[in-house]
Parts: sequence; structure tokens; C-alpha cells
Amino acid sequence: MNRFILLSLCFFAVSASTTNAQKYLSPEYMDFDPGRKHLYVTAAGASKIMIINTEGDGTLSGEIELPANPNGMAVGGDGAVFAAVGGFDGRLLRIVDGKICTDVEVGHTPLAPVVSPDGKSLYAACRFDNMIVRIDAASMELKAEISVSREPHALAFGAGGKLLFVANHLPDVRATDDVVAANVSIIDTAADKVVRNVRLPNGSSGVRGICATPDGSVVYVTHTLARFQLPTTQLERGWMNTAGLSVFDGTTGDYINTVLLDDVDLGAANPWGVAVSPCAEHLFVAHAGTSEISMIERPALHQRLHKAENGEKVTEVTSSPESVPNDLSFVVPIRRRIKMPGDGVRGVAVTDDRLFVSMYFKDTLAQIDFRKPKLPLTEIALGPAVDLSGDRVRRGEMLWNDGTMCFQHWQSCASCHPDGRADSLNWDLLNDGIGNPKQTKSLVYCHLTPPTMVTGIRPDMEACNRKGLTHIQFVVRPEEDALCLDAYVRSLKPLPSPYLVKRRGWMGLGSEKLTLSDKAREGEKIFHQVGCAECHPPTICGPEGEKLFTNLRKYDLGLGVGNEKNRSFDTTHLVEVWRTAPYLYDGRALTIIEMFTKYNPEDRHGETGKLNPNQIEALAEYILSY
Repeated sequence: MNRFILLSLCFFAVSASTTNAQKYLSPEYMDFDPGRKHLYVTAAGASKIMIINTEGDGTLSGEIELPANPNGMAVGGDGAVFAAVGGFDGRLLRIVDGKICTDVEVGHTPLAPVVSPDGKSLYAACRFDNMIVRIDAASMELKAEISVSREPHALAFGAGGKLLFVANHLPDVRATDDVVAANVSIIDTAADKVVRNVRLPNGSSGVRGICATPDGSVVYVTHTLARFQLPTTQLERGWMNTAGLSVFDGTTGDYINTVLLDDVDLGAANPWGVAVSPCAEHLFVAHAGTSEISMIERPALHQRLHKAENGEKVTEVTSSPESVPNDLSFVVPIRRRIKMPGDGVRGVAVTDDRLFVSMYFKDTLAQIDFRKPKLPLTEIALGPAVDLSGDRVRRGEMLWNDGTMCFQHWQSCASCHPDGRADSLNWDLLNDGIGNPKQTKSLVYCHLTPPTMVTGIRPDMEACNRKGLTHIQFVVRPEEDALCLDAYVRSLKPLPSPYLVKRRGWMGLGSEKLTLSDKAREGEKIFHQVGCAECHPPTICGPEGEKLFTNLRKYDLGLGVGNEKNRSFDTTHLVEVWRTAPYLYDGRALTIIEMFTKYNPEDRHGETGKLNPNQIEALAEYILSY
């Protein structure tokens, strides 16, 4: 992919947040300076880093202006601040004394920078390039690019910095495989290569957070653990979604086990940030869906895991390691659930006696003295009080991520549609019968391409949202809530495809624009030649000129299996299709190429049977460029 390192280039917004999100600070990632006297907080909606004085009363002591919204931040041992900003033209910045000294363009949507224990290297995830970059922390020169699994989202070093653990956000397998789950890529930092990909338990998706103990001996990963093998007939006891915390050996990279963070009758939806106290006594997990913190006695957790490994009885459910990921009582005796005073609990940072928590939708931090029995909590305002009463889009985004709307708080809309997209799992929803699981769909432009659902069973997005509240979250909500969810879904905009390239416009330097690669241009011709454009016409556009690539009709292409045989399916749009693998209604095709070569009976899904491999690759690149 062509890249031009020009600071004047336009940066693209990285999250699926609201179009007017600049009104809000949206605090998210946090890190301390070496002496833990100041806490640095990213303002994801305001293109800056905010600095909090942790020695005094938690006042705001400064701000660092950034050229684009931050996606992550880390502080080095020498006090230098490293920020990840931007989307397609993502960059890593080195900031000293509040000033940007050096920057380097690294890839599509850099996230979660971390500084190596020796301070010499900076690592970051390029989410949509499926890549980890290693940067010289002093010169900011790119030293290595390491391919990983799918949408790397968070990083943590194991013992001595010899291994780098990468939490990949989504599964990278066919949805029809026996095990469908995201994995953790483990990088040998001396060799700059992945040495292991460890699959999380079946149904693991929406992986958001990772951390290690201070000595790196243990690594913890937060994620949703979906029970997608079951029809969605109820929610009790985590029937659909549970909150998972997976544990790894930080020295060997071995997977240890996965514990559930819910209670038997009360979910703890959407675990996000995770941190260990400096003395390693406590483990803290932020629950974005329920606006809570789990405070876990860490030594006791490992004692219980050790007993289970040895076949000893731990709870009424667990007497073996295989039982742990299904035991909703496993951590109950050693965990406190702490309710936060705001929505969107995401980031956590901890000192010897205080926990700091970022509240994304309230623009505040919570400060908890966790050494005291009553856990006294103070709130630090980062800006003006947030009032969402007149902003349906922002309130809809908050509700989309709010698991407390759901019966027993097991899940939010974001549990199956993170960032408004898809979790890459097949779910057996009851709107079209039972025993016929289908892929979760991305919701980008779904309001412009009715009907909705894979079989077109719902007339439009608005009906989907209301039926989702009733039949998936099992609640009745005011109509105003549904209107806010509608507004949020309409606000979702596609990100630029990583398959695009930059070309200089006719105005010369500084007028670069994203466009199709040469291979994709060849694929565009083939797209029309083999008949793809008949059902996916690029000429049909939305109200703002959005190319939709669908004629809004249903067809039987001979792809149905089992009781779906001879069924017609909705012609999906192709916008952001690069982000929605696996493909076909049941996710049996891992790639677009596989869809045309392995799963196109009688050329009914485009006349691709006579194309050579180069032509198939060109066609796929064209489709993946939108």
C-alpha cells in the first residue's frame, strides 16, 4: 500500500461514534508518568491528551493538542508521551514537554502503543492492516512490521519483554468451523515474528483489553464469551453472552483458563479495560456495558485456578479446569462489583492505593481509594457537564453500549455489533424459525438498504431496533430510546478501505486522494463483465451520494443449506465489505476469493468459473476497496 508521510494529510475519524462527537471529550485510555504524579488521559472526541495531577485533588493541570483524535497513548520511562492518532493515515507521535517532536506514519488506525521494558522500542497495533509495528522510541523510525490475526486491539508485554501479547478483536475463521473465536497472537520480540496464535474459548469475540502483572508473569485478556451455539430463546444464566477474562502465562505464552465475570443472575456486560495493582494484589476490570468495576483478589483467583487444574472442588460447578469457563460463581467470593457514577466505563489505571476510571459518555474520571473498606469514590470533571437530552445520536451511542437496558444486564447491542459492525458469529435468531443460524450483519448503511436481516425478514432498520429490544434484550423500553438507537445507526459512516491507495491529484502536492489500486481497476472491469453489477450496481446511491452496491432485491443463488435450501437471501450492499468477513449468510467462506471459487454453484453468484487466479484476485480487490 502506498503511504506518504505528510503531516498536512487529512486524518480520518477512527471510531463509529457520532458525526458531532467533537462536542464531547470522550476520555478513554490512560497512563501515568514514571513517578505516578500525573495521569495522562486521551480525549477521543477532542484531539487532545489531558493531564491530571494525581498528588493533589485530581485537578486538570494541562493539555496536549493533537492533530487528530487519539486512539491510544503510552508514557515512556523517560517521560516522553507516545500517542496514536488518525485512521487511514494513522501516525505515532512522540511528545516531550507537551510538544510533538517527531512523528511517523504507520498504517490504518494505530491503537494501543506500548513501550518496551528497556525503553528502546515502541510497539503499536495497526487495527485494519492486521499488523503490529515496532518503532525506535528515540528516533521514531519504523523498524519492523509484524502480521497478526484480525483487528489487533491491545498489547501487553510478558516477563522481561521477551514476548508481546496481542489481543485480536474478532475471530479470523469461518463461522461454520467447530471453534469460532478470536485469538491472542504472541510475538517473539527478539525475532519480530509471531510464534504462537492461541485461540480463546469458543464464542470469544469483542476482545478489548489486555494487561500484565508488573513482573509480566501473568497476562489477562478481556472479551465477550458468546454462547452462539444455542438458539436465542432466553437470557438467564448467560444463555447468549457472558463476560470473559482469559489468563495466560506471561513467560511461556501458555493459555491457563478463562473465568466469567458475571453473577448467576446478573450479567457484567462488555468487559473492556483491565489493570493489575503495582503490588499485584488486585486485578481490576472495567465493564463498559454495566458501568461497573470488578475488583478481584488476584492471589485468590490463581489459588482457585490451581485447585481446578488439580481436579479439586472449587465451587458446586467446578472440579476441573474444563468447568471454569462455564461457572458463573467462580469469582463471586473473591470479587467486588463497584458501580460507577457514569456511563461508558472503559479505561482503568491504578496506583498502590487508588484506581482511576474513565467514563466515556460522561467526560469524567472516577477516583477510588480501594484500600479502604467502603471504597470512597470521588469524581473528576474533565470539562462541562454533559447533557445528552438534545442529542439523540450521542444518547443512542450510549444506549447501544448500555447493557443495563437488557434483562439481567447480560448484553448490549454492542455485544453482537461492536462499533455498530459484526461479531463474526452465527446466531440462531427466532425471527425466521429455529435451527438456522446466520451471520451477524454490519449496520453501516442498513437504514438505506431495506429490508433488513439476511433473509429480509424485517422491513427496515427501525423495525429491527425495536424487535431487538423485545426479542434479544427481552425488555420493553420507551419509544424515545428506540428513536435514539435509530439516530445512532444512521450516523454510522464507513471507514476508508485498507485496499485503497493514494494518488496525487491534479492540484499537485498536498492534494492526494484515496482511490482504487491498479489491480482494483482491473477488477472493476471484471465486476461488470461477470454480472456482479446486475445485483450490486454501483450506480444506486444514498441521499448523500453514498454508493450502495445493491438493487435491494432477494435471490436464490443455490447457496442455502439444510432447511435454508431454495431460500432467497437479501442482496447485501458491499460498503465496508473488507471489514465483514467471513462471507455468505452462514460465514462459510473465509475470503471473497473463496466465495467465488469454492462456493459459487453453477456460477449463479457471478460468472466467475472461467476466471484465472489473477482475475479472481483483481475482482476481490475491487470489491474489498469499498
